[in-house]
Amino acid sequence: MRAAKLSVILLLISLLAACGFKLRGSAALPGHKLPFATIALSLDPTSEFHAQLKRNIEASSPGTRVVNDVREAEAVLTVLGDTVQKNILSLSASGRAREFQLVRSFAFKVHANVATAAAATPPVKYTDAPPVAGPTEYIAPSTITLRREITFSDDLVLSKESEEQLLWRDIQNDLVQQLMRRLAAAKLQPVKTE
Repeated sequence: MRAAKLSVILLLISLLAACGFKLRGSAALPGHKLPFATIALSLDPTSEFHAQLKRNIEASSPGTRVVNDVREAEAVLTVLGDTVQKNILSLSASGRAREFQLVRSFAFKVHANVATAAAATPPVKYTDAPPVAGPTEYIAPSTITLRREITFSDDLVLSKESEEQLLWRDIQNDLVQQLMRRLAAAKLQPVKTE
């Protein structure tokens, strides 16, 4: 009987291995070269978000480093807005909130440091052509909006508070991963004027 169980287990393991089954790993970006060597982040340097984004940038692209001084940076990530909201989705029969939606909207742009770009390109002399602004923008102003839903119960206040904190942390991790994908796909382009 024991030998039969062991043979069934070995058969199942070999079937899983044969079909190419593999546990899903982390969503890291190994080997993605960012299009700039240095970047400055216009975030509070003591915040957890700054530390997490810096760690991901330097880990995913070994040639890229995050600098604190904007004058040393080739690119600058400018935060245009970062808002967090907790909206009520539904109410119970007694009029208490039963479901919430956690929303984080992060607006940003990534542009070339104009002083660094001007110093790198020599001025052109004796030309009749009008001056044309060079490429100065890696990512046009964009917004990433992330949403998560959470139920609420008056009986489980403490556990629901810790679940909410976990969801906020998950939103921040997802935001960092989406920023990393956009940074990896960025290309220097001229600013579009309207």
